[in-house]
Parts: sequence; structure tokens; C-alpha cells
Amino acid sequence: METSLNPVWDLLIGPFAEFAFMRRALVATLALSLSAAPLGVFLTLRRMSLLGDALSHAVLPGVAIGFMLAGLSLSAMALGGVIAGMLVAGIAGLVSKFTTLREDASLAAIYLVALALGVTLITGHGTQLDLLHILFGSALGVDNAGLLLVAGVASVSLLALAVLYRGLVLETFDPVFLNASRHTGRGSWLWQQGFLMLVVINLVAGFQTLGTLMAVGLMMLPAVSSRLWHDTLPAQLVNASIQAMLAGCAGLLLSYHFDTPSGPTIIGCAGVLYFVSLLVAPGGWLPRWWNTTHRVA
Repeated sequence: METSLNPVWDLLIGPFAEFAFMRRALVATLALSLSAAPLGVFLTLRRMSLLGDALSHAVLPGVAIGFMLAGLSLSAMALGGVIAGMLVAGIAGLVSKFTTLREDASLAAIYLVALALGVTLITGHGTQLDLLHILFGSALGVDNAGLLLVAGVASVSLLALAVLYRGLVLETFDPVFLNASRHTGRGSWLWQQGFLMLVVINLVAGFQTLGTLMAVGLMMLPAVSSRLWHDTLPAQLVNASIQAMLAGCAGLLLSYHFDTPSGPTIIGCAGVLYFVSLLVAPGGWLPRWWNTTHRVA
């Protein structure tokens, strides 16, 4: 019995039991899964899925400026990323307010400029390795400071989401009622801004482990996939977090055993879960095909 369990231990448990860097990466990924994936569910329900992708690119200039001023200082790059993300979101809102452009169009234009600016700044003041580290991250290279940042952001994000939950649900499903309410109508913009702040800080926390280009994957892929499994919001929130955690664990193990980049491997595992959901989830292709053919028969 002991011999038969050894391969399982070596493959699944051994790396986390033997190496501190694997344990740090696991805790950081699980914490990020708990906080980021539920935000992705709200983004999909609000038809703002591409906002997460735009903001993940928009934080790059702030991260680059923090890198220029303080090197690979996590606190400086994180602060710069938060400021840049909120600035881009604010500029996009102003552009859509005072011009004929919709907010998604202005975001698309601004985030492309921000991405180009960030890459230019980093390559002008660092090495190719620095650029790859910031763009694609390194979950296996998370240090104690990075772990504290991710854990702190996850804790604050979950608490804030619990406080904002009722307002976010109202704004998502019945914004007219929210705006008409004499108790919440005058401050309804606070729900939107608070939600955007949560999205930005989670993307900034994610760049340490997944990079600025990959951080949005752990937020959006499990969220989109969870909608295929459940119709109710609480179930989608739980499902998204579970899928994100499974993808994180599987991605770290595959990255360790096959020496692949940890960030893209984690997102690849989330993509596999998404494609499986497309096939076998209640809202996926196979159940819908079965129900259609059975109903015809």
C-alpha cells in the first residue's frame, strides 16, 4: 500500500511538502482565486468582461514607472499599478461622457496606448528578463512580501465584496431601482467606483504571480465557465473560486514537473476547465444537444 501511494505523493503532494517556494506560490494562488474569480462573475453579469482585460493592460505604465523609480520593488510597482489602473478607468469614463464614443471603445484605445507605453518604459530602463517577469509573472518566485501583498488584497477584497454585495447585485440586475432609491440613489456611483477599485487591486496583486498579461485570466475564465454550470449568483461565485483554485493547483504542479512558465500554465489549466465546461456543463453543448434530440424524438 505504501509503495502504491508514493507516486501520488511525488506527483501531487511532494512538491508542496518539500519546497517553501511551492507552498508560497500555492497560498498566493489560492488567495487570488478566492478574491479575483468572484469579481469576474460580476464583470460577466454586467457585460463588462473586456473591462478586466483592458485594466490588466492599463496598469502596466504604473508598474513600469514604479520599476523605474525603485527597481523590482513590489510596493512601488503595486502602488503605480493601482494609480494607473484607476486613472485609465477615469479617463475612459470622461471620454465616453464628453464625446460620442462608448466607454468600451475609449477603454480599448486607451489600454493599447498604455500597454505600448509600459513596454517602452520597461525596455528602456531594464532588461528583457525584467520585461518578461512583469508581463508574465512568476508564481514560483513569489517571496514573503509578494505573499503578504496577495493575502492582504484577497482579505480586503473579500470583506469589501461582502459589504458592497447588495448594492452590486442591485446595480447589476436592477440599476433603475438603485438609482431611484432615496437611500442609495445619490451615492450609486460609489458602487461602481468601489467595484472598479476592487478589480484594479486584484489585477495588481495578480501581476506578481501571473504577470500583467495573465492576471485577468484567473479572474475571467473561471467566471465565464461558472455561468455554464449554474443560474444562481451565489452558486456561480462559489463555482468560479473552486475552478480558479483547481486551475492554480494543477498549473503549479505542471509548471514544476515540466519546467514550464507558471503563469501561462495556470491560465492554460483554467482554459481546459472552460472547454470541458463548454462540453459537459448543463449550459454546454452536449446537454443541450441531448435535450434537443430527445425532445425531437
